[in-house]
Amino acid sequence: MRFMSAGHETRYVLAIDHGTSGMKPAIVSTKGEVIGFEFEPTPVHLYPGGGAEQNPVEWWTAFLKASKRLLERRLVPDKDIVAVCDTSQWSGTVTVDENNNNIGNAIIWMDSRGAPYIDRALKGHVKIAGYPLWDVLRWLRKTGGIAAHSGKDPIAHILYLKHEHPEVYKQARWFLEPTDYINLRLTGKVATSVATVTLLWLANTRDINKVHYDNSLIKRMKIDKTKLPPIMRSVDVLGPLSKEVANQLGLTQDVKVVVGAADVPSSIIGSGAVRDFEGHVYIGTSTWISCHVPFKKTDIGHNFASVPSAVPGRYFIADEQESGGACLTYLRDKVFYPDDPDRFGKREVYQEFDRVVEQVPAGSGKVIFTPWLYGERTPVEDRNLRGAFNNLSLETDRGQLIRAVFEGIAYNSRWLLGVIEAFIKRPMDPLNMIGGGAQSDIWCQIYADVLGRTIQQVENPVQANARGAAFIAAVGLGYAKIEDIPKLTKISKTFKPNPKNRRIYDVLYGEFLNIYKTNKLLYRRLNASPEA
Repeated sequence: MRFMSAGHETRYVLAIDHGTSGMKPAIVSTKGEVIGFEFEPTPVHLYPGGGAEQNPVEWWTAFLKASKRLLERRLVPDKDIVAVCDTSQWSGTVTVDENNNNIGNAIIWMDSRGAPYIDRALKGHVKIAGYPLWDVLRWLRKTGGIAAHSGKDPIAHILYLKHEHPEVYKQARWFLEPTDYINLRLTGKVATSVATVTLLWLANTRDINKVHYDNSLIKRMKIDKTKLPPIMRSVDVLGPLSKEVANQLGLTQDVKVVVGAADVPSSIIGSGAVRDFEGHVYIGTSTWISCHVPFKKTDIGHNFASVPSAVPGRYFIADEQESGGACLTYLRDKVFYPDDPDRFGKREVYQEFDRVVEQVPAGSGKVIFTPWLYGERTPVEDRNLRGAFNNLSLETDRGQLIRAVFEGIAYNSRWLLGVIEAFIKRPMDPLNMIGGGAQSDIWCQIYADVLGRTIQQVENPVQANARGAAFIAAVGLGYAKIEDIPKLTKISKTFKPNPKNRRIYDVLYGEFLNIYKTNKLLYRRLNASPEA
């Protein structure tokens, strides 16, 4: 169902950017202007054996608290808010019962406890990249990908619950992605989107306009199809805001809830790079590089593929490097300031890091940081990899360590950029940069120097997910068209590669790759689980 705008009045979307670190609702105009936002943190619970969970009730409570604060600021007339659209962390699983209540915690994208059950489900003698040949051919043809050995996809979460917590599996009415769960709380209705359902690897995406669950794949994984939500387009209207939620927020029930999408497909829209082969770099807790493409294709060797976009009828490249900004959080809270209440958990420390890094010459005294603090997904899928500072000496100082982290994350992105450009058979230049890391001018320059690409810092880069959700809602309600988005996306600054720094980085990047090649078996010996 499509709702067309009346006249040319400015209208607004309550766009929900639901990340791993917390809830960040924003008021965004249907032209992509971010008017204001609030943030409410949510904790992550880590467990032995690769467990990573969050409490969905804490998500919802954080959403209500932050949204009420935002709306109480009266930044726009309440009557001009026409839609709510959520974009949540991807590749998570919320188990919901018959009464639409969550059963225990959500299993999030970092959780790898389902890995043994993926390996058991996909057995065979003749293998490609560790998968049975027939399964590879069947899955790639239908979905463009296959459940990762890392066990971090929703299908692995579901299999983990089925085998380790059968009472939860039996009680479950729905297995939902985080985006779908928030939509359920907003409307009382259950659905997922064409873009969000991808990482379940049970939807046939060969016809981009007729994405549907594939019965043979579901049968192969031995799960109950009736527990999977119906599939809609990201731009479709799921329904009106429920009376209860409307009253809690002080909005009317005329406000429409648009289906939306998970964070990665939303961010690519919020980056403004919506035309085919226009690229963007995202640095948040994790990092990725992506673009839209006019074809369905898979690179199984590097663990990425083109999958359905939130833009109707389009594909985009889905990949993820597991730890980006998370490495700086680790440096702040686990290394430098674990006992300093003035700095532990404080975002202002990142600005201190920027000032320090600006004073350190490129190359960090040849210290190389590998950012694999929680394993890696692309361009290699290896949950056993771990981070390290390499080539330390007694002369290495604090500034060099910090800059080495900035540079190491950029080296990892350069590795990914190389395989993506081979995949699309062309360079991506310029690259729009978004996410929390894109607020740092020095990091943007480091990326330009390491990648050898022009970096365009998108205005309000940390709001790219919310902006993407707002654009999805605006398109769904008829206030904008996809082709309008590039001209509605503003660029704050442009960073050109420094040839002098590029020469230094070329050498160190080569050694970065050598560190992986030399040590990958070491990491496997040290970190492989007994089942691996």
